[in-house]
Amino acid sequence: MSSKNESDAAALASRLANEHVADVVEVLNGLDPGLAADVLQRMPVRGAAHVLGQPGVDHPQRLIQRMPEETAVAILGAMSADRRVDIFRRLPQPLRKRLAAKLDEPVRRSLLELLSYPPSSAGGIMTTEFVSAAADWTASRTLEHVRSVGAGSETIYAIYVVDPRTLQLSRALSLRQLILSHPQCRVADIGPPRQPVTVSPLTDREEVARLISKYDLLAVPVMDATGRVIGIVTVDDVIDAIVQEDTEDAQKFGGMEALDQPYMQIGFAAMIKKRAGWLCALFLSEMLTASAMQSFQSELERAVVLTLFIPLIMSSGGNSGSQATSLIIRALALRELRLQDWWRVAARELPAGITLGAILGLIGIARITLWQLAGFYDYGPHWRPIALTVGLALIGIVTFGSMSGSMLPLLLKRIGFDPASASAPFVATLVDVSGLVIYFSIAYVILKGTLL
Repeated sequence: MSSKNESDAAALASRLANEHVADVVEVLNGLDPGLAADVLQRMPVRGAAHVLGQPGVDHPQRLIQRMPEETAVAILGAMSADRRVDIFRRLPQPLRKRLAAKLDEPVRRSLLELLSYPPSSAGGIMTTEFVSAAADWTASRTLEHVRSVGAGSETIYAIYVVDPRTLQLSRALSLRQLILSHPQCRVADIGPPRQPVTVSPLTDREEVARLISKYDLLAVPVMDATGRVIGIVTVDDVIDAIVQEDTEDAQKFGGMEALDQPYMQIGFAAMIKKRAGWLCALFLSEMLTASAMQSFQSELERAVVLTLFIPLIMSSGGNSGSQATSLIIRALALRELRLQDWWRVAARELPAGITLGAILGLIGIARITLWQLAGFYDYGPHWRPIALTVGLALIGIVTFGSMSGSMLPLLLKRIGFDPASASAPFVATLVDVSGLVIYFSIAYVILKGTLL
């Protein structure tokens, strides 16, 4: 780096030293990664660790890769355990091994433990830095302990009371309860004697988020098989996880695989790989639509007017199916529905589909009637049965779309797949094929002997 760049980095580091961390992150994200890494190196280690530990930092692994390894180790060692492991997961394997070998033994042990859990589990997003107190300690002694270890803990607002002999969790206290209690009161006697809400290391992060939301917690302890606390998942960790899960679900719902990196950072080949598979599958599925139309070729030749309404029929069924799919996927994510509730879903969607289809059918009939009587288009002498065909077909197709769109996510969850895989394009393709069969079947019954 040139002397001018070094001078710029030093001046910028000095200026950012007293800025709010969110502003520092915004500035660093706007810099070249090499310059941003140099600025971080010139900041105090704890300050740099605090900045790099923010979830808003773009490509933090690239900043670590551009630092001398000794500097990177110092900054990583001062970071919170959960953020440290998140960055380590993104580093190339050779660099990950070298940096891990240079970390202090307790930090390295914590890092390797967290890396052993799946990223989407409680163990994968937890931190091992939390405040615990022996059950026989007094409130006064516990507060002194909080003061001594609080700086290195993820949060001090939750204190976990453990048995002094077995180290098993017996109670969870809030800092408010601790401060308001008598100084000589044992922490084991503070607050109501209810069992703490806990999770195992392999609990899915969506379930952790649900528990934190349900019980209005700031953190939830993660326990091993012996009942000992091995870490905690804080509410900010859960928020990050929820954002990531929602992003993945939104991408799947659009008819593609979830991206592993932000949109602007993922490579071209990886982007094509994520999108091409589903696109090809949907294209092959849409070929069934052409096959369905071929089977009704003779009817189309005799009543070409029916083709005018094919886009209307197909889109209405796909739209109703996509609506139902969106509602059910979200209800499953929020635990508003269980698999055994499928019959209740069907009992709601069947009349809803019929009603929605009837509304669209009446609009379709009114449109054909208005166009015919106003002279905008001549549908021929049999325009009335044609209008009736379109109206009844819309009732049938919208009802089928609502039913299939609501049942498909439940079916996928039942066989072990992500319900979000029931994407809107997938449902629309399924309803397109079925919709054509319904449409032409109704047309054959109503128009037989006239147009057909």
